[in-house]
Amino acid sequence: MCSPTGESTPHEAPKRVDDGAPKEPFPWHIGVYDAHCHPTDTMTSISSIKNMQARLLTIMATRGQDQDLVVSVAEQHGITDLKELRESSSSETPKKVVPAFGWHPWFSHQLYDDSKEEPEVTDIQAHKTKHYSSVLSPTPEADTDFIASLPDPTPLSKFLSETRQRLLAHPNALIGEIGVDKAFRLPWGKVNESSRNGDLTPGGREGRMLSPYHVKMPHQVEILKAQLHLAGELGRPVSLHGVQAHGVLFDALASLWKGHEKEVVSRKKQKMIAKGVSEDFSSSSSEEDYSDDEFGLGEPKQQKTKKPYKPKPFPPRACLHSFSGPPQMLKQYLDPKIPVKCYFSFSMGVNLGTAGGEAKFADVIRACPDGQVLVESDLHVAGEDMDGYLEDIARRICEVKGWGLEEGMRRIRRNYEEFLLVECLLEGGW
Repeated sequence: MCSPTGESTPHEAPKRVDDGAPKEPFPWHIGVYDAHCHPTDTMTSISSIKNMQARLLTIMATRGQDQDLVVSVAEQHGITDLKELRESSSSETPKKVVPAFGWHPWFSHQLYDDSKEEPEVTDIQAHKTKHYSSVLSPTPEADTDFIASLPDPTPLSKFLSETRQRLLAHPNALIGEIGVDKAFRLPWGKVNESSRNGDLTPGGREGRMLSPYHVKMPHQVEILKAQLHLAGELGRPVSLHGVQAHGVLFDALASLWKGHEKEVVSRKKQKMIAKGVSEDFSSSSSEEDYSDDEFGLGEPKQQKTKKPYKPKPFPPRACLHSFSGPPQMLKQYLDPKIPVKCYFSFSMGVNLGTAGGEAKFADVIRACPDGQVLVESDLHVAGEDMDGYLEDIARRICEVKGWGLEEGMRRIRRNYEEFLLVECLLEGGW
């Protein structure tokens, strides 16, 4: 969903390049997890999920037309118990899906904050014109045809209520795709129904020209924060979109964790504390949750019973999907005071789809901690292409990191499992 320009979802998977050189066999048996994809944009591809080599797909919702589609795919292919990830290979089970429910910034104009308005809208057309004129730039107030082509806006409270119910019905689900985007412009007009591709889920660009209108950043941030609050309430991880707005995205998150920063104890002070004091100074206990193996990774140990999750105003973990910022911005998310553990996923289409992305890719991967890197396809169609792009990005990451393929895929698998674990499932371990 996140193209390098932020302008559209591709209708065809980009062509893979094969130089014909012999390659080391890819270790699919370890378990390859796609941290971010959109196969519900092409529902005809869903039947191919069960035959994919990838072990797990994290499927994003983005707008009104696909929320229930993600539900339907999760009901058919969804993992109901996280232990399933370790108890079977990809070829032994059709259960491969973790759903994510969220409202993408490209469609944020379609929501309005009804807590700021009259409880009952009586003049729908006037309300529609007022809303779109206030959240779009330049204002389209005089462009009555364009406003007429847009859907009636949805109350934010209604969307949040429905999303909460979907999340409660799917305990493994996360919130996504959400975020901010400065590059995206709305497409012109309505789709021609007589010529549209019936395989595509409605609501996307579908070949239309781009208009000059974009969603004002304050409105995007408002919609983002509302969903981040919901994630904090329910203890769910989030999948974040950020295009040409990395500072805005970071500031939005930081505004929610303000006052909740972790205390960072210096090494000198730690050494001064007498032995036997059971105080945890680490930023993450994940290293203690895994036994050692030949790569220093391992299988999860039985965790101690944790206290019930206490709602917070921010999510416990966040994945910056197809992270396209510079190394300096990535490092900003690694401040040990931050109470949100941040992961970074990478895709062929976004991170290596342009010369600019290719030029900074190695530096960004080297700046990303080994325990916080993930892979994704970001594709809109399931099947062989999705498998292929997961393999391609994984190979590139392992090459930069200097990992063997088996070592690298074990690391990335473990990272995803730590990212996914929702707070309500931690009691007693898994």
